[in-house]
Amino acid sequence: MAPRPLGNTGLHVSRIGLGTVKLGRNTAVKYPRPFDLPSDAQVAALLAGALDLGVTLLDTAPAYGSSESRLAPFLALNRPLVVLSTKFGETFENGVSRHDFSSPALRASLDASLLRLGVPSVDLLLLHSDGKDLDRLAEGGMEALLAAKASGKARAIGISAKTPDGIRRALQGLDVVMAPLSRQAPALAAPLREAHEAGLGVIAIKVLDSGNAVEAPAAIRWVLDQGFVDSAVIGTLSLEHLAQAVRAAGGAA
Repeated sequence: MAPRPLGNTGLHVSRIGLGTVKLGRNTAVKYPRPFDLPSDAQVAALLAGALDLGVTLLDTAPAYGSSESRLAPFLALNRPLVVLSTKFGETFENGVSRHDFSSPALRASLDASLLRLGVPSVDLLLLHSDGKDLDRLAEGGMEALLAAKASGKARAIGISAKTPDGIRRALQGLDVVMAPLSRQAPALAAPLREAHEAGLGVIAIKVLDSGNAVEAPAAIRWVLDQGFVDSAVIGTLSLEHLAQAVRAAGGAA
């Protein structure tokens, strides 16, 4: 699975990325079936197996429970081999999601994430929007993102967006957009194409409709065949499912 440039960031990402919410959170998630959190040994095996498959993009967030801290042992040994993405704006503690998009809170959140991950910086930092993309960028998100990049704590910055307006706002100063895109929910395809054509990196999430897609390989190929998606992030605890996704990516245009 040959890596692909992530827009004009200078980063190269695997066509399939590993979403890590299932490493640290199994409550109030939108998956069709319940699941247990993996053991430390299972986490280590999953991450090592992902790397063996050529999956180098790892996506995490404070909203993913203990996901960041569970990545730390793997990153201590393999940091140069992966593209590490985290977010700020949402946390998940004691079973409750909380949002704070003020610039001071976002900066503190990033510092806490770096401590949990055990790294001095991340490759990609995204504003974890709650759907009010423009408001969240304006009230502190854009300022905190630019500060993170200027300080060297993030190589590239962007937004995990939910609206066309949020994606188009990213064209003014951001490097990457992440957004839901699937064969069942293609509504954001047009603004994502605009972002790609403007030189931004594009990462698709929810490509399997939060686990509800019937034909996963076909769903993955549909997303990657659009031509403007650099990487599709898959959240799974199964190496078999991840390998299936990698094979599907190999058959995409």
